[in-house]
Amino acid sequence: MSEVRNVVIIGSGPAGYTAAIYTARANLEPLLFQGLQPGGQLTITTDVENFPGYPEGVMGPEMMQEFQTQAERFGTEIRFEQITEVDFSSRPFTLKTDFDTFQAHSVIISTGASARLLGLEAETALMGRGVSACATCDGAFFPDKDILVVGGGDSAMEEANYLTRFGRKVTIVHRREEFRASKIMVDRCKANEKIDWLLNKSVVDILPGDDGKVRAALLEDTQSGEQMEVECDGIFIAIGHTPNSEIFEDKLEKDENGYIVVHDGTYTSVDGVFACGDVMDHIYRQAVTAAGTGCMAAIDAERWLEAQEA
Repeated sequence: MSEVRNVVIIGSGPAGYTAAIYTARANLEPLLFQGLQPGGQLTITTDVENFPGYPEGVMGPEMMQEFQTQAERFGTEIRFEQITEVDFSSRPFTLKTDFDTFQAHSVIISTGASARLLGLEAETALMGRGVSACATCDGAFFPDKDILVVGGGDSAMEEANYLTRFGRKVTIVHRREEFRASKIMVDRCKANEKIDWLLNKSVVDILPGDDGKVRAALLEDTQSGEQMEVECDGIFIAIGHTPNSEIFEDKLEKDENGYIVVHDGTYTSVDGVFACGDVMDHIYRQAVTAAGTGCMAAIDAERWLEAQEA
């Protein structure tokens, strides 16, 4: 077991890296654990056009690398490991990975969220064989193919637009006629001649072909119950996210959807533990708001540590 750290940050992405930048500049010598997806969701995102300071846009992975480089510049220690267990019952707090045990006077949680899937058995069986939750990762595997995108939020619209770079036709499947997506994103898709729409439809099964890859989706009309097969080569699931808060079960207060509950900024139900980014934000879920809450968590942690020494 190493020395007790002032601040341990669990998770990366805009929230975690921003918290690292601020705590490092405050001479708190933060230790950041990147987790299994260094950089978070933005590493599987295409052009980021709405983050201030990038007038021409920037690729998500490139931006996260710049965040990491900036955090390291000020002395953040970064480990490519995942925290698997925490003990917040006494201070200093104890955190474990598969390789070691660490202690911290304060903890900032920025574990983010993960893509939500439909829950179909075929979805799991065909993942990587025509089913995907990441257009950036897998879009290039579908040149001149017919693709379905399932969802009605900004993520679905972004995925659909991106996939038109590769596919012959991209069809958005949504269970309603109304969309959670912003109007500008919906309008952008409607203006794209390669995008079609199947509304009031839900995916009830995914059908493989003789080659073991996706052949078609079985859709059900949400109003009439009528079913139909739609042939396709790929299905991209874009129906939202689940907060990565499992390891904090019975450790911190969470809401009914698993998001960590915070008060007075980024304070959690345990004194000295702070949460920022998508693991606590179920409303905005934007890179810039995640970075903002990362700044808040760092300042909250710094002030809290100062108060303990007073």
